[in-house]
Amino acid sequence: MLEPYPDLHHLRQQLRAFVAEREWQQFHTPKNLASALAVEAAELLEPFQWLKNGELTELNETTQTAIRHEMADVLNYLVMLADRLNVDLIAAAQEKIILNAQKYPVDQARGSIKKYTELK
Repeated sequence: MLEPYPDLHHLRQQLRAFVAEREWQQFHTPKNLASALAVEAAELLEPFQWLKNGELTELNETTQTAIRHEMADVLNYLVMLADRLNVDLIAAAQEKIILNAQKYPVDQARGSIKKYTELK
């Protein structure tokens, strides 16, 4: 039985078991997982494609469910890719936040959509 709210470690363990039961490890190369991740991320865009703004108020229950499932696919492939490459996703995310804070100082980036190379 699946845990109701696993952390990333438990999710990784669940995905490992799911893949092992089906003997799919042979197909889960980093390249294949990265490709699958990109495909799922593109599929996440589809429900938003022709909406005015893509806000929650524009999404019916069926569309919200489809979006939630695509988001889960993206997360699952990302977790499996990180597992294959021995990447701690939480540590990597925290590292990236620090790097982005350096590239986008609050006093220069607040309220701006400019790329860090365009900030003064």
